[in-house]
Amino acid sequence: MTEPAARPHCDLKPRSVPMLRPDLAPNRARLIRLLASKWVNGTLLHYWFLDGPEPQRQAVRNAFKEWKDLPIGLEFTEVTDRSEAEVRIGFDQADGSWSYVGRDVLGIAATELTMNFGWDLTDDYGHTTALHEIGHTLGMPHEHQNPFAGIVWDEPKVYSYFEGSPNFWSADQTTQNVLKKIDASEVEGSSWDPDSVMEYWFPAGLIKEPARFQGGLNPAGGLSGADKEWVKKFYPAMGQSLPVLQPFQSAPLSLAAGSQADFSIEPTESRSYQLATFGSADTVLVLFEKVGEELRFLAGDDDSGTDRNATISVKLFQGRNYVARIRLYWAGASGQTAVMYW
Repeated sequence: MTEPAARPHCDLKPRSVPMLRPDLAPNRARLIRLLASKWVNGTLLHYWFLDGPEPQRQAVRNAFKEWKDLPIGLEFTEVTDRSEAEVRIGFDQADGSWSYVGRDVLGIAATELTMNFGWDLTDDYGHTTALHEIGHTLGMPHEHQNPFAGIVWDEPKVYSYFEGSPNFWSADQTTQNVLKKIDASEVEGSSWDPDSVMEYWFPAGLIKEPARFQGGLNPAGGLSGADKEWVKKFYPAMGQSLPVLQPFQSAPLSLAAGSQADFSIEPTESRSYQLATFGSADTVLVLFEKVGEELRFLAGDDDSGTDRNATISVKLFQGRNYVARIRLYWAGASGQTAVMYW
């Protein structure tokens, strides 16, 4: 592998932060922030390449496959039309490597990229880079910014290092990518994984504590055991069959925070329908249409942090198949909610 001093770093794009009412219960607000960037499990993400040499494209395809084969419930497919892609990937060697985080990609204009690779992806470090940027798109932040890591930085040396080659970062970029801690409410668990694919490598002299990293931090590369455990927790492999949601029949749900329920919808007549959740719950509700073997996004709603329920108004057609997915943020002490279409 390339010597550590020559390795550039990912420059993560700013993350959106949910603007929540100040009167929300702390645990409710924590769960909303924790899950805000995560996809509804079972989502099919389409990715598109803006030019780029074929070996670099293949390296990205391989990285998507490695995440999928863990296995996880998300699906990935390459498309040739930019307008069909949620994930739009460039290979501008002058722009570094970066990505937006999780569902933030949906807020980026279709004419803009959501991910870029700024160096060779065909060596070991490049392979880890491809996994790392896709990890961001799955909703994973930088591991060294974990508030429970206990890292004490030599901040002047950190700023000095990153303003030089090969990163040439501003002080603000260094703050946002290295020194700024993630809010503790956005972190599941309390441990730090220095071998995570989302962890930077650091040369000697930047970290004061823990003492064992004073000589530098050099992760093994690739997906760690904790990475695999984390992603399979949020995106478990999907089952093959789904219960059918009947019109005008409420389906009660008893879900833990972060859990999900999925239903098949098979309309008996073509008309406009309402699909909604009920109860004091924060949910993401998403509706897909099955086209061949692929699920195409139709509509979605997120009611987290509000005093309303997630609701979708859409025209459905007899003879077509649809899938509704409901991911729960919070439902009070009971964990109870319900879903119905009519």
